[in-house]
Amino acid sequence: MTVADPPAPFDPYHVGRGAAPHPARGHGGGGEADKRVVVAYGFWIFLLSDIVMFSAFFAAYAVLAGNTAGGPSGRDVFDLNNVALETACLLVSSFTCGMAAIATGARNKAAFHLMMAITCVLGATFVTLEFKEFVGLIQAGNGPSRSAFLSAFFALVGCHGGHVTVGLLWLLTMMAQVFAKGFRPEILRRILCFSLFWHALDIIWVALFTVVYLLGTRP
Repeated sequence: MTVADPPAPFDPYHVGRGAAPHPARGHGGGGEADKRVVVAYGFWIFLLSDIVMFSAFFAAYAVLAGNTAGGPSGRDVFDLNNVALETACLLVSSFTCGMAAIATGARNKAAFHLMMAITCVLGATFVTLEFKEFVGLIQAGNGPSRSAFLSAFFALVGCHGGHVTVGLLWLLTMMAQVFAKGFRPEILRRILCFSLFWHALDIIWVALFTVVYLLGTRP
């Protein structure tokens, strides 16, 4: 008389002995998460970490804004007309980026490319004006090594400008992918992430414009 083997313990990754593993589904069952969930979670972590980094730059600028070492202050070097034009370009680009998102929802490739092209031109104009401002300051002897105030200014504003430049490269990549492959699910996720990134840069610029330029030029 033989004794039957005890039943194997339940394994959520196997249906039975010799069965191929498969991801568990349902709540609390483990297994692989949906790719869009992973991408969204990872991107929000990136975005929040970026905001933390900018917060550190803002804090450093707030501490060092009055340390001019006998050199010029914000009232002496800031051109509010130029900054107002920069701000207008970036805010309008946020609107056109939103219109591109609407065109994406409608799967309208022509409208998407038109709105993204306008966003690109406005963003490039912003970067050009900011670069022109930096060059003018350096040529006048007011580079980042002139004082702690100018070091903090170049670090904060330059970091934002670098983000906008990266955003423009990302934008052009999205346009090329939609042109070549259409509105595939993975491309739609990338467009959504880009839109969030671009709008976040606009919000940061509004804070930067207020703290650095408006407060920096007050009597």
